[in-house]
Amino acid sequence: MNGTATEALMPATAHTLWWIGLAITLLVFVPLSVYLLHRTFVAACSIRRNADEALAAAAGIAGNTRHIPALDSTIGVAGAMVGVAGEISTKLDLAANVIAQRAT
Repeated sequence: MNGTATEALMPATAHTLWWIGLAITLLVFVPLSVYLLHRTFVAACSIRRNADEALAAAAGIAGNTRHIPALDSTIGVAGAMVGVAGEISTKLDLAANVIAQRAT
């Protein structure tokens, strides 16, 4: 048997193709994987930053709209005040007419 034990298990062509595959993996796929992982990390950081800004904006909106139920009750009271103001106006007109009649 000529050659070493490695040649018996793996012919020279297969051995060469094995090293070419390893070199391609090392020179192409590893840097490509690192590049894609870096882009994914940058995108995740951007999403996190935008989510933090959205959370702050949502908190501001919630703070600015927390008084809406109080406005609803104010509208109800204002509606009742319009009715009372009408009654007061009628009574004042009646008092003014009575005073005007007594003055003459």
